Amino acid sequence: MPDSASPSGGTEARYVSWLRVALAEAKAGQATGGIPIGAALVAADGTILGRGHNRRVQDGDPSAHGETAAFRNAGRQRGYAGTTMVTTLSPCWYCCGLVRQFGIPRVVIGEARTFHGGHDWLAENGVEIVLLDDPECVRLMEHFIAANPGLWFEDIGADEQDQR
Repeated sequence: MPDSASPSGGTEARYVSWLRVALAEAKAGQATGGIPIGAALVAADGTILGRGHNRRVQDGDPSAHGETAAFRNAGRQRGYAGTTMVTTLSPCWYCCGLVRQFGIPRVVIGEARTFHGGHDWLAENGVEIVLLDDPECVRLMEHFIAANPGLWFEDIGADEQDQR
């Protein structure tokens, strides 16, 4: 299943409102010296179950990604049918594994220009992908990457020298 085209009407407004929650988390993470990636796990009825941001730097924990923080902050759920993972940036392979492991059926992505994670794989495996291509998410990451290339490459598990 390819990336969904822009959703229509009220659905798009709902996705954008959820993305604003994730974007606020990304900014909170950046304000505390971290990588500006935020996420939210949303119930079928639109309730925010959990929200969080990348805390790799703050906690010294390489597994503290935005999506995992939102997932953990949601607490135990009986199931994930109807939920949506909302993230400011295309999820990495680690976070894609979380989505698949727990059967989260939809991922709303703020942007995939600065980093194209594993969302194509998710789509190929039946997860609905909504790529919003949000200009604020793009700007946030472009500015962060330009100012902090070493930290960025560490976050995505790449050697900065290989990227030149």
